[in-house]
Order: sequence, then C-alpha cells, then structure tokens
Amino acid sequence: MRILVTGGAGFIGSHYVRTMLAGGYPGHEDAHVTVLDKLTYAGNRDNLPLGHPRLDLVEGDVCDRPLLRELLPGHDAVVHFAAESHVDRSLTTADAFVRTNIGGTQTLLDACRETGTGRIVHVSTDEVYGTIPEGSWTETHPLLPNSPYAATKAASDLIARAYWRTHGLDLSITRCSNNYGPHQHPEKLIPLFITNLLEGGTVPLYGDGLNVREWLHVDDHCRAVHLVLTRGRAGEIYNVGGGNEQTNLAVTERLLELCGADRTAIRHVTDRKGHDLRYSLDETKIREELGYAPRVPFDRGMADTVAWYRDNPHWWKASKHRADPHPA
Repeated sequence: MRILVTGGAGFIGSHYVRTMLAGGYPGHEDAHVTVLDKLTYAGNRDNLPLGHPRLDLVEGDVCDRPLLRELLPGHDAVVHFAAESHVDRSLTTADAFVRTNIGGTQTLLDACRETGTGRIVHVSTDEVYGTIPEGSWTETHPLLPNSPYAATKAASDLIARAYWRTHGLDLSITRCSNNYGPHQHPEKLIPLFITNLLEGGTVPLYGDGLNVREWLHVDDHCRAVHLVLTRGRAGEIYNVGGGNEQTNLAVTERLLELCGADRTAIRHVTDRKGHDLRYSLDETKIREELGYAPRVPFDRGMADTVAWYRDNPHWWKASKHRADPHPA
C-alpha cells in the first residue's frame, strides 16, 4: 500500500508517519509513505526518519496542482493533515489560512478526482463547532466557528463533503479535540508553557484560565485517523475526543508541578479575541462503529511529554526561536 500524507512533517502528521513506518498499524507494516510538506515554520525534517526505505519526502505546496497530479498516481490513499493551525496567527492575518486550509483542500481533492486516487481522510478539528456551555457535540451539530482558523477548517470540511457527494470520492472526515505530545511546535499552549518553564521563564495564561478543552494524546488521535482510513465509511464524519476535559488553569498547574515551578510563574494576559469557552466531543460514533478508545491517560501523557521536551532541547530550541511563538 502507498499512502500520501500531506503535512507529514508537522506535529500530528509526522507522528502518524513515524508510527506507520515503525509497524504500529497492524496490516500496514509494509506500507510506503510519501510525505508532502511545504516545510513552513511548523514543518520539520527532524520529525521524520529520513533515509527510511519506505519513506519519500517531497517539499511542496498542497496548493500546487501540477505537483499533486504528478505525485498522486500509484498511491492508494491520502491522509490530509496539511493546514495552518494556530488560532492566534489567524487573528493577525487569515490569508495563509484561507489559502492553505480552503484552497489547498479543494486543490488536493480535485487532483485526487483527476488521478483516480482511492481512499481519502480529511483531518479536521472540534473548533469548527464553536463553543458549547454544556453537553457534547455530535457529528450532526451545526458548524459555528468563532475564529478565522476554525472558519477555514469548517469551509474545508464542507468542500470535502461536497466532493464526496458530487464526485463520489471515497472520503471521510475526522474532527479531533486538542492534541498534545512530543514534537509539537512550541507556539502551542502545552509545549510553550513547558519550554518557557524549562528556560526559567513565565507562562502567559489567557484571562482567568477557566476555558475548558478536551485533551487528546497525539498517538490516540493518529490511531483513530488510521481506523477511519481503513474502516470508516465514505461521506461520514467521526469525532475523536480524549475524554478528558481540563481548564487551561488546571493544565497550567499540572505543568508547573511537572517542571518544578510554582504559581508565581503564571503571567495572566489579556484574553484572546473570540476565545471559545468550552469544547467537548461526543465520540460515541467512532467508539461503536470502529472500536476506538483513547489509551494514553492524561497524567501519564503529560509527564511523558514534559520528559520529552526536557530531553530534547536541541529540537525545541531550534523550533521555538525560528519564529516568534504565540500563546495558544
């Protein structure tokens, strides 16, 4: 089997690729992976096992239709991770988000249609639903995005669904909760706070810190994406949650503990524009249809993540200081 992974040098995509090449997905131990990545600030060659005999890395843009037409023939499936994903950056300027998240998805799906590529998984986010004060979102909940980032992901979801309905593409959509784990760019909340604390700095906490997120270890997310790739139904959406809701303040306090710091390291900053109060996914569908369940307990995952950043300063220092990080 040959799989094209867009955005495969980023945080989540590279974890999927590394797990695939390490034989972590039964039945696909011999799969060949082609990574297409623009290698922006968030893409990193060091995230990939370069030189692996079943890996090809192509530096390129998901908006480049001629390149996609050249790459896609011979591939059995596409897993589409490529996206601009940092909310704060979308508040400053949304141009790259509209281009990559909407235009890139449309270009990729057109190329898949033109080359007869088979199975496709479009990876999205719970942020397309907006905010929910109580209860949890099912896959049929209306899309009510509140940031330019979330709006572009919602638009890309609708484009993906339209290509399934209109052109008959064998395509499924996943929507995940907040991811964490090793190799995440240190502009995001958890790695930003960890690396700041490891450098003896403070952590910028938005507002009162009571915004609630559901946290999902990247390994659990990638396992769910692969289940959808291999067993999901065309035209369907699958929520992928971590089953662990935490306030940003509670996450911060846990990181302070793990990094040996105290509350004096917290620096409260003005809340983000349009900051969603709470996210919560109902993942009944993927559990019942595909047998998914998260395996990484939050406390263990957090401890392992802090340990990884402590042990790999060469990786995060290069990423962190390559571009100005923003609090997530």
